[in-house]
Amino acid sequence: MEFSISKMKEVIKSQGDKRVSEASAEKLGETLELFAGDVAEEAVAITEEKGRKTVRAEDIKDALR
Repeated sequence: MEFSISKMKEVIKSQGDKRVSEASAEKLGETLELFAGDVAEEAVAITEEKGRKTVRAEDIKDALR
């Protein structure tokens, strides 16, 4: 999974009227990938515990708790 640099710049700029370096956009993308991977891993474990094959939105919500 990879977040585009332009999308990361857009996310940062939406929080304030500042210029955004490419390095900061890349770092945000890397951080989000790590976080998303951890959440996905936990959601899959929750899904398996519930005896299902499909990860649902509720599993993602539970993984974030």
